[in-house]
Amino acid sequence: MEEQLHTNHRERMRDRFLKDGLDSFEPHNVLELLLFYAQPRGDMNPLAHRLIDTFGSLSGVLDAAVEDLRGVKGMGKNTAVFLKMIPQISRYYLNDKYQNGFIIDSTQRAGEFLLPKFVGRTNEVVYLVCLDNKGKVINTTQVMEGSVNATQVSARHIIEIAIRTNATAVIISHNHPNGVAIPSGADVATTRDLEQALRLVGIQLMDHIIVAEDDFTSMADSGIISRRI
Repeated sequence: MEEQLHTNHRERMRDRFLKDGLDSFEPHNVLELLLFYAQPRGDMNPLAHRLIDTFGSLSGVLDAAVEDLRGVKGMGKNTAVFLKMIPQISRYYLNDKYQNGFIIDSTQRAGEFLLPKFVGRTNEVVYLVCLDNKGKVINTTQVMEGSVNATQVSARHIIEIAIRTNATAVIISHNHPNGVAIPSGADVATTRDLEQALRLVGIQLMDHIIVAEDDFTSMADSGIISRRI
C-alpha cells in the first residue's frame, strides 16, 4: 500500500511538471523529481529536504562534491553522480545550442554566447573565442583552467590558436567562481599584455568578458581594452 502511494505521488509530480513546467515547484520539489530517476522506489521527499538543509539551496546541492553528497543519509554513489551530471548536462546543452556560426556584434551578444560555458563551473576556466571579420564565431577553445594569475595566460598559445583558425579578432573570457564580475589587477595586466601581443600579429582583442554566476563585465565597456565589439 505504501509503495503504491509513492508510485501515485511520483506520477502526480511528473504530470504536474508536464502540464506546468518547473516554475511552480519549490526547490525541494525539483530535487525530489530528479531523485525519482536516480532511485526508482521509495519516498524521495525526506532526502530532498535533507540535501537542501545540508547544502543550503538546490544549486548548492548540485555544486556539492560527490564525496559530500554521499555523506547525506540516503545518498549512494549512483545518486550522487546523477546529481553531479545535471549542471554539466545543462552546460553541454547550452554550448551545443550556441555553436560556431553565432554572430557576436555587441557586448550583450558576447555575454549571451559566453555565460552558458560557465554553468556549473566551480573552478576558474579561461575560454578563447575566435571570430572572423564579420564577428562570426569560428572556434571556441578552453585554453586553461585555474586563476588567470596562477595559470599565467600564454599569449603565444592564444596567438597560435587564433592564427590556426584564421581569426581576425578574438575574445577571451574567464569566470570568478563565488565572486563578483569585477576585473582584478592581475586580470587587467594580463589583458593589456595580451592585447599588445595580438596587435603585433594583426589580430584584435575585441573584449575580455569576466563572468560571475549569471552576471558579466566587459573590459571593453570598462575602457580597459581600446577596441570594442
